[in-house]
Amino acid sequence: MLNGKTIVLGVSGGIAVYKAAALTSRLAQSGAEVHVIMTESAAKFVTPLTFQTLSRQPVHTDTFAERDASVVAHIDLADRADLFVVAPATANIIAKMACGLADDMLSTTLLATTAPILVAPAMNVHMYEHPAVQANMQTLRERGVHFIEPGVGQLACGYVGRGRLAEPEDIYAEIVRLMTPDQTLAGRKVLITAGGTLERIDPVRFITNDSSGKMGYAAAQAAQEMGAEVTLVSANVSLPAPRGVKLVPVVSTRDMYEAVMERLDAQDLIIKAAAVADYRPAAQSAQKIKKSEEQMTLVLEKTEDILAEIGRRKKGQFVIGFAAETEHLEEHAMKKVRSKGCDLIAANDVSQQGIGFGADHNELYIFDQNGLVKKIPRSSKLEAARELLRLAAERMNAKGNAAP
Repeated sequence: MLNGKTIVLGVSGGIAVYKAAALTSRLAQSGAEVHVIMTESAAKFVTPLTFQTLSRQPVHTDTFAERDASVVAHIDLADRADLFVVAPATANIIAKMACGLADDMLSTTLLATTAPILVAPAMNVHMYEHPAVQANMQTLRERGVHFIEPGVGQLACGYVGRGRLAEPEDIYAEIVRLMTPDQTLAGRKVLITAGGTLERIDPVRFITNDSSGKMGYAAAQAAQEMGAEVTLVSANVSLPAPRGVKLVPVVSTRDMYEAVMERLDAQDLIIKAAAVADYRPAAQSAQKIKKSEEQMTLVLEKTEDILAEIGRRKKGQFVIGFAAETEHLEEHAMKKVRSKGCDLIAANDVSQQGIGFGADHNELYIFDQNGLVKKIPRSSKLEAARELLRLAAERMNAKGNAAP
């Protein structure tokens, strides 16, 4: 699948270096020409000879070890790369990339390349969650660097948490995707809602829900990768906006309703992944409500039904709604798809551990007016979003709703 492609693999120092060896073997077997650059620390875990044997290419460890007088090695590798992969990527190399440091062969070559870059972090959970590391990663995302998230599990240090290097097969799949981009939504305009809306009781209290916005943000990233022009209407999340996506921040259900309706007519595809508050206080206090009586009655009124209004107003747009359920999933999903005027409903059981609100994975059941269309098994929310969007693109094309 990668025949004729040149991949430069940067290996930095961590126990997960052994997985990079497996990745090198997989890439070479797929026909790629793999050139490995190792940091001094990486060579303390696995010898360069291992990577040389697997890649059938010399391994680079020293900026000044010039083997070919006709070229400068780090510039030559930077220019030849179709894709530059850093796996494992330590906190140190991520910091160097963000700051533009070039003090060894790997960081120097990274600074010189214009090829797409894929980074696979691996480190202790507390290191990964440190604000400095997260800020460096966000800086790189804004520059167009791609990331494959680390896994959750037992770490070499003894901790259990996020920080395990993604499995070689998962990194390989992401490499294939980057080298053979899916542009099935090219020319489409896609509007996605995400997050949980917030309804004020008084200046210090509010009603909301547990939505993290991760599914909607994953859908926005996937749609942008597939060539769409994406508008993301987002309520109350703490996630960085995907690169290349137009972000429209909102707070309440009414805010989201107005933002969506203002932009509805210009869209080809609408995905309503936001968890909208169904009710809001009938009256919002201008001042903090003081505690006085043993009980307090709060009168609520219905909020705007954004999905139903989209269904009423749509003029050929393809509409996907989401249904977060805790019981009778199929029954509730079918009722929703028929009452809201959707083309598809993506339902998930948020009571299941690992796929509920805030989780990094999801399991979706896709329904249309006639029943279950497809089950997307438990996978990352990004991969689930890609599967959902591929299905949407197929159905849009089948309806004759061709891209402009």
